[in-house]
Amino acid sequence: MFPPSLTVIVSLHLCVPCSRQRWRTGVHLDLSIRGLRLLRAAFIYQGTLILLFSARRLAIKTRSALLKVLSPGQRGALSWPESSGQGLSRSLPMELSEKRGVENNGFVQNETFEDKETDTSSQGEMPEKCSVDVDPTAVEETVLKPYAGMPKEVLLQFSSQPCYRVTREILFWLIIAGSIALVCATITIIALSPKCLDWWQAGPIYQIYPRSFKDSNVDGNGDLKGIQEKLDHITNLNIKTIWITSFFKSPLKDLGYGAEDFYDIDPIFGCMKDFENLLVAIHDKGLKVIMDFIPNHTSDKHQWFQLSRNRTGKYTDYYIWQDCAQAAGSVTPPNNWVSVFGGSSWQFDDVRKQCYLHQFGKEQPDLNFRNPAVQQEIHDIIHFWLSKGVDGFGFGTVKFLLEATHLRDEPPVNNPPSGGSITAYSQLYHDYTTTQVGLHDIIRSFRQAINEFSREPGRYRFMGTDDNEKEDIAATMMYYGTSFIQEADFPFNFNLINMKNLSGNSVFEAVDSWMKNMPAGKWPNWAVGSPNTARISTRIGKEYVNVMNMLLLTLPGTPITYYGEEIGMENIASGNVTLSEKSPMQWDGNINAGFTEGNSSWLPVNSNYQSVNVEIQSAWANSTLGLYRALTSLRNDELPLNRGWMCHIWNDSNVFVYVRELDGLDRVFMMVLNFGQESAVNLKAIVPNLPCEAVIRLSTRFSNAGKVVNTKLITTEKGEGLVLEYKTAEPVHTMEAFQGKCFVAEKACYSKAFNLLYKNC
Repeated sequence: MFPPSLTVIVSLHLCVPCSRQRWRTGVHLDLSIRGLRLLRAAFIYQGTLILLFSARRLAIKTRSALLKVLSPGQRGALSWPESSGQGLSRSLPMELSEKRGVENNGFVQNETFEDKETDTSSQGEMPEKCSVDVDPTAVEETVLKPYAGMPKEVLLQFSSQPCYRVTREILFWLIIAGSIALVCATITIIALSPKCLDWWQAGPIYQIYPRSFKDSNVDGNGDLKGIQEKLDHITNLNIKTIWITSFFKSPLKDLGYGAEDFYDIDPIFGCMKDFENLLVAIHDKGLKVIMDFIPNHTSDKHQWFQLSRNRTGKYTDYYIWQDCAQAAGSVTPPNNWVSVFGGSSWQFDDVRKQCYLHQFGKEQPDLNFRNPAVQQEIHDIIHFWLSKGVDGFGFGTVKFLLEATHLRDEPPVNNPPSGGSITAYSQLYHDYTTTQVGLHDIIRSFRQAINEFSREPGRYRFMGTDDNEKEDIAATMMYYGTSFIQEADFPFNFNLINMKNLSGNSVFEAVDSWMKNMPAGKWPNWAVGSPNTARISTRIGKEYVNVMNMLLLTLPGTPITYYGEEIGMENIASGNVTLSEKSPMQWDGNINAGFTEGNSSWLPVNSNYQSVNVEIQSAWANSTLGLYRALTSLRNDELPLNRGWMCHIWNDSNVFVYVRELDGLDRVFMMVLNFGQESAVNLKAIVPNLPCEAVIRLSTRFSNAGKVVNTKLITTEKGEGLVLEYKTAEPVHTMEAFQGKCFVAEKACYSKAFNLLYKNC
């Protein structure tokens, strides 16, 4: 047996080549072998030194192959260790006669050789040197080079050479340095980048009243399947979020805002499976969905109320009950509190023999939110719908959640009328029935319940609140929460709806009021229509529809569009009274405006449906719908419009002018919006550094798009709106004259070099 490896020191001298086998005429070979005498073969072939010193069988095999290719003189010049023995010599003639070697890159192999002889003399002492004497005058040095099939031991000798080690070390440290630089760059970019816009900030919200949107089963009522059928229309508007108003099972009083069952769908809209299918379809389109939730009250048909009126268990105090005096068949309420719809907000119940509070209709009893069990019920409802996949909620009428426990009369606005009768909601200051101490604790608990479903990356759940504090902007801003305590992402903004008259000044005041009072770093929102107000064309005039949409979609923050406003729909007169209502969506010029294929709709469609509908306006670029789409596309494509500064430039009785700009970009957009009569304004005089010319990017007068205007004299007609574009090296928000007139939710700056946003300008 032989050891698997030895340490070999080779000293090789070669001289002038002579034969075709590339042998040298003289070779001097010194071998010093540490270990046992195990050298079996030594030869040079094709310039390569071959030492075979492993198994005896391999030595015999190699020597036989070597002798086959050497001339007689060369055979005699090669000496072998004595340990090769006579047995090796005796075996060679037989091997050479029986086998032929196969040449392979300097090796001569014999694959089938059988070791027929064992030489025990190989364990003797091995000579320290084996030499071949040749002509010393022609000796040259030969360096061993790597070759194919090199053994591992020899390969490791090459791998330890200094030049390879230095190269490896250089590459190693370059990789380490590059990795560290990449990590540092990533951390720096993250640290310096402004927060990305979330989905509820990235585009408009489209609000739908499902009963009037699209009927899918020819019963004349819009439904959830109908919404699913029309999702392409919504995506074509560049909408990001759909807001569906209340569709809980209910008696459909007050638009269905008094729920009979918060865990079920009203049959008029479909079933739970229809909702689940709609939810999947909305998400497949890359959209989000939020739903209305009115937690203040339920329907009097709700199981909770039925149990409460019978004083059953924990439900006894789920509603607000008070004793009330009876005399001569009439009921005297506990105080003078008045319902939003008029008349006393107390209703006597014949079963419980007490009065219950209802701040809206008598069929909508108020829940008792001072009862922790009621708050837990609301949290459970929130969890139920979020687990279905809903992306958020719009909580309505939240300022009514708590009432004062002392039940004192509310103070009248003016002296009480003769007889002391107060029946209208506007006749009282509602100090004891709205915005009570503890209200925001309840709102925060809603936020916490929602946040339990916002922990997954990319699955943030939205929360909005509807309080409509018309006269108290500070009370509205409290729903934003604080920098330490989160409440709503934003309270819904109705300033543009609540304007008492329309003018450039009134629009400026509505915008400025919100922006100046909004807490720093918060996100604004705007609405020009809602389920509870008349349409734009009916409320302020159809000549202002386009300019109002232009205002809505170029202000900073999230715009909210109520269905139909994108095509300029108008209200209708319903029934025998002058009740103005919003008719079903007008899809095309067919009977019933394409809303239903049935014989009739739950409300009649507007008589102008053949000229005002989605189909005809989709084919006509110069339409209200065409302008709406162009505005939403511009908003999506231009950084200054979706997250830049907003600076107020000018306002008067006719026009409102403002710019949108972003640090690092020399491109600025200026809006000149006319809400009065024909007007002319010299903007160059107001902003001295303004370029003399600007390009009309979009206009409500479609033929003007692309024209160049002189900023010294910009004229607009009644209801006309312009989106101007110009370039400047000095943005308005950096000018001293406009300090205090510029607002930004979160500062963002653009780097042209890296094509990214950062916040340290």
